[in-house]
Amino acid sequence: MKPSIILASSSPFRRELLSRLQLAFEVISPDIDESPLENETPQETALRLAQLKARKVAETHADALIIGCDQVATLDNLQIGKPGTHEKAVKQLQMLRGRQVTFHSALCLYNAQSQHMQAEVVPYLVEFRQLTDAQIENYLRKEQPYNCAGSAKSEGLGIALIKSMQGSDPNALIGLPLIALTNMLMNEGISII
Repeated sequence: MKPSIILASSSPFRRELLSRLQLAFEVISPDIDESPLENETPQETALRLAQLKARKVAETHADALIIGCDQVATLDNLQIGKPGTHEKAVKQLQMLRGRQVTFHSALCLYNAQSQHMQAEVVPYLVEFRQLTDAQIENYLRKEQPYNCAGSAKSEGLGIALIKSMQGSDPNALIGLPLIALTNMLMNEGISII
């Protein structure tokens, strides 16, 4: 019997991405502290949190394959979090206009039964357009992306903020690198097609 698959995330965007693989899965939101540790690189933060989320869910689901994800956005190696408010989102987008941001999307697949962990960080580079204050304000009023790192929801109207993108998997920008996940699932004997 194949193990159940659990997405350890509260993100509706990740849930939608995972559903594209047409696998049966459930979603459990782990309650963890997502604060970065002192002297931790953005990649290390994202990877640690993805693994921590998976292990947290494994505490109550010992036979499952658990998908943990986290994303940290950086500008000049400084972490850019979720703005939370309109005012913070305005400041973020003003800081990002005309600049390149790296989104570090960490993914892990944890087999809770065998305790086998596969993990990697998939970077994605985004160059923002030179936005006016009016464009920023208009975008934020329409999209309200206050729960998105960098205030840009690329799967929606946020695509208009972007000048160019570069990476190996466009799904990584949304927060769940499906190419890497497909490989990890195959390593666990789960065939997608």
